[in-house]
Amino acid sequence: MTVRSVSPGEQPRALQDSWYTRDPGEVVAAFGVDPAVGLSSGRAAELLAAHGPNALPEEKQTPAWQRFLGQYRSYMQLVLLAAAAVSLLIQEWTTAVLLIVLTLLNAVIGLRQEGKAESAMNALQSMMKASARVRRDGTEAEIPADQLVVGDIVLITAGDQVAADGRIIEASALQIDESALTGESVPAAKDVGTLPGPLPAPGDQTCMAFMNTPVTHGSGVLVVTATGAGTEVGKISGMLSATEKEVPPLTKELDTLTLWITGAAGLTMIVMFALGRQRDQAWDVLFVSAVSLAIAAIPEALPTVTQAILSVGSLNLAERNAIVKELPSVETLAFTSAINSDKTGTLTMNEVTVVEVLSPTDRYTVSGTGYGLEGKVHHAAGSSAGLEDAILPYLVASDAKLVDGKVVGDPTEGALLVLAHKAGLDIDGTREGLPRLATLPFDPTYKLMATFHSAVGASGRQVVRCFVKGAVPAVVARAANVLAAGETIPWDAELAERADAQTRRMGGEGLRVMAAATRELDPDEFDPEGDLLAYVTGLRMSSLVGMVDPPREEAKAAVAGAQAGHIRVRMVTGDDVVTGAAIARQLGIPGEAVLGADFAAMSEEEQLARIDGIGVVGRVAPEHKVLLANTLKKKGDVVAMTGDGVNDAPAIKAADIGIAMGSGTDVAKNAGRMILSDDNFATIVYAVEQGRRIYDNLTKYIRFVLLLLVTFVLTFLGATVFNIAAGEPFTPPQVLWIHFVVNASFGFALGFDRESPGLMRRRPRPRGESVLTRPVLVTVGLGGLAITVVLLGLIELGEAHYDSTATGQSIAFTAFALCLIVAAFECRSETDSVLTTTTFDSKQMNWVALAQFVLAVLVTQMDGFRRLLGTTEIDARQFGWALLAAFALLLLWELGKLVARRSRRT
Repeated sequence: MTVRSVSPGEQPRALQDSWYTRDPGEVVAAFGVDPAVGLSSGRAAELLAAHGPNALPEEKQTPAWQRFLGQYRSYMQLVLLAAAAVSLLIQEWTTAVLLIVLTLLNAVIGLRQEGKAESAMNALQSMMKASARVRRDGTEAEIPADQLVVGDIVLITAGDQVAADGRIIEASALQIDESALTGESVPAAKDVGTLPGPLPAPGDQTCMAFMNTPVTHGSGVLVVTATGAGTEVGKISGMLSATEKEVPPLTKELDTLTLWITGAAGLTMIVMFALGRQRDQAWDVLFVSAVSLAIAAIPEALPTVTQAILSVGSLNLAERNAIVKELPSVETLAFTSAINSDKTGTLTMNEVTVVEVLSPTDRYTVSGTGYGLEGKVHHAAGSSAGLEDAILPYLVASDAKLVDGKVVGDPTEGALLVLAHKAGLDIDGTREGLPRLATLPFDPTYKLMATFHSAVGASGRQVVRCFVKGAVPAVVARAANVLAAGETIPWDAELAERADAQTRRMGGEGLRVMAAATRELDPDEFDPEGDLLAYVTGLRMSSLVGMVDPPREEAKAAVAGAQAGHIRVRMVTGDDVVTGAAIARQLGIPGEAVLGADFAAMSEEEQLARIDGIGVVGRVAPEHKVLLANTLKKKGDVVAMTGDGVNDAPAIKAADIGIAMGSGTDVAKNAGRMILSDDNFATIVYAVEQGRRIYDNLTKYIRFVLLLLVTFVLTFLGATVFNIAAGEPFTPPQVLWIHFVVNASFGFALGFDRESPGLMRRRPRPRGESVLTRPVLVTVGLGGLAITVVLLGLIELGEAHYDSTATGQSIAFTAFALCLIVAAFECRSETDSVLTTTTFDSKQMNWVALAQFVLAVLVTQMDGFRRLLGTTEIDARQFGWALLAAFALLLLWELGKLVARRSRRT
């Protein structure tokens, strides 16, 4: 075959994606490099100058002053600033200062939240390896990793981190942990063999090594095929920069609410000016009235109260191991209708557990989960006296240890040691009694491990005993006989078929299956420095074991809880679909299992049609996870996505609520909006439940605020149209009192209210559904109109019966506060009556209501309050008019709820 020499750094796309299909000789020839010599320093310098360093692009930091100004992009901030500016023009100094301080407070809170969200791209950059061992000019040298160029020959060994993508050209028992990149739960075995096209997922490219993955075992040599942005990690970096974060639903709602309020207030101002000029009112008088309306129509306390409610909610979540980085994400949880969850460590324990042992004549089940030493081996079938011979190879052919009840070493070997402990074997004593002479480490080419020990045979003579464990096909292929009931019998086709059937059965149940065997050698014929693999023949089979990363005990209940709340849970994993489907069945996750590549190959119409029936997606690449999230969003779902690796970061960022594992990479944590410090799926469901509670309470407060604003706008409009109190029913200090003393107090009480009954049985709010639903608009419209009529009537009452507009305004001001007490209790539910004992089940509401009633009395009775607010003293009869107004509102509201309940039944 003719091989064209490719200039290092040129990297045609077709070649860049297919190095795995070319054998090592072709690859080095294509780059024009001798593996024994490496690139020359001059050539490396040319390539570095031409193509740049082996580094990922850094995200440009926004200056602090720009980030501060960015906090003033929200409509509410702009409206507050506008109101402050107008207040300054008419010399309402106190009002102006208060409004400016509010905007600064909101901006500081926003900046503080942004400071917690470090750039995921910069975190990815910080993970880059500092140095690499290369061959250049015929010698080995250690150079900064960012000086690597394509064509460089790089040497790697256990403990190293791969500094760039490369084709492996030499491998000795090489294993690389690619979990952060691929999601695979075990290290990937690497070799030099070629793979057929088309392009497999990174996790299946066994002859390639990828940037930023640690070498866990063995050693190897690779030729660099891609650097910087051209690597798999670089592609993920590009996906991060191209993925925009979603604006949280509540932020959209507040922006919409602000626009509606501003429009209504603006229209009212136009009417005020038009009628005022028609009545020959002075411009300055009209301007003061307009400012009073502007202050009344703007919910000044809403942003601060909302931030406080979300802040306390985030603190409560943090106490339960869910750390929210951005406050709006707390309410986004309430909308969550789909959770795409990683399997390993989130739905499962991330602790391999042996659950079954099979010998030719016996079957054993093993209780206990994870690496905990609690549990026993149960003899389920057969008549053998014990299972020591069956599991001894797993104990001896192992480098792991149990130290103070904890596994130290390879997770799979650790699980096998736990099995030995449960079976009652003396691990240390057994190993001491079998001194190790030599070790054949695991290698992906022969897929087994063997150790050779000095032992005493059955005849009493000294022997070298070989203990083997590994993949079932690899061990079975080298078997000659089998140990059955203490006797050695030939390994025949029937036994091989039985072993294959059991392997397929356990594999179908999601178990990873290993085999064990032994062989005795003559010490005189054994050479510990020789070809050890040649001795691993004629083996005597001893057992098969099935192991699994078991589901978390609490995960099944959490999945059921999510489904009861109409939240669709899907497992998205880097492992194979068979294992994923088996775990999904145990957890109660319904739906078919598909490969990520198969889902990506579907048309968009087929993806949208089939996504609801899919429960497990296996062998997923980063782009598959993003595709899943985007497909669900097109279906109208609000998507939560979990992950822990670099490969998860783009999907975490693309999701409505990206959830990173506390044990995961900084890249995933910085891309996410929430971090699970306990890596537990149950915590996600708890967070969604709390998100629903917080959002439900926020909607109670928003209903209350809307009623308040509608009342203010209608009252000022009515006063203008009917020329009541010269178009200014309340003064700016009175308006601010209602907003900050009455409104804010009930805002906190409603925001921290008890959870509404049956909240987690409701369907999640659909994407894009406004909090301003028709029932809410009808309620606040009619309620606001009723309160407006009462307030204007009371002002007129003061003018007609007490010859004092000020007295009428004081009665109306008191009535407004009392009506808001009624409204606060009514706003706790859209349809439930307050005429029950459960109305007073919230201590916060009860104390705030009592305090507001006392203040409603004091604002007209204490001289200090009268001077502050411009009220006048009223007597008991006049206070009775205010109470009557509140009682009338209660009756009208309850009548409306009764009608609403009956209409729902029909």
